[in-house]
Amino acid sequence: MCEILWTRPSSGRLQGVEKNGPQAIGRSRGGRTTKIHLVAATARQAVIFCLSAGNEGDAPWGRKLLMRMGRIPKPCHLLMDRAYEGDETRELAQTLGFIPVVPPNPNRKNPWDYDTIIYKRRNEVERLIRRVKSCRRVFTRYDKLDIMFLGFIVFAFIVEFLRLC
Repeated sequence: MCEILWTRPSSGRLQGVEKNGPQAIGRSRGGRTTKIHLVAATARQAVIFCLSAGNEGDAPWGRKLLMRMGRIPKPCHLLMDRAYEGDETRELAQTLGFIPVVPPNPNRKNPWDYDTIIYKRRNEVERLIRRVKSCRRVFTRYDKLDIMFLGFIVFAFIVEFLRLC
C-alpha cells in the first residue's frame, strides 16, 4: 500500500510531496538490487509474483508465494530453482498438491531423485523473466516505490502475454 504524505511549512502553504512506502531495494554484492520471485504456468504466462530486496533469501519468499496460491485440485509438477530446494519448501509444495522437481544440493547426505527431463523445462521461466526485463524500465528500475515498479512489471507481463495472440 502506498502512502503520500503532504508536508506543510509553518506558513501553511503546500510546498511538495514526500513519498513514503515499501521499496524492496537491498544492498547485495551486485549493488542495490530487487529480486522478482515468480510462479509461471507456461513459458509466457505468469501466475503470481512478488518483489523482495536483493539481500534477502529466496526460499522464504517462494514459500509465501506458494501459500498465497493455495491448494491445487489435481497434482502438477512444480519446477524450482536450487535456491528453493530446502526441506521446508519441498514439504510445503507437497502438502499443497504439487510434485516438486528440484535437484538436491550436492552436499546432502540423503539426496532424492527428481525427473531430469521435466527439470530441463525450468529455463522457460528464466526466459520469461528475460523477456520482461527487456523493457528498459523494468531492467533498470527507475521507480523508487514498489507500487509503481509492480505496476510496470504487470504491464510488461500483459504485453508479453498479448504477444501470444
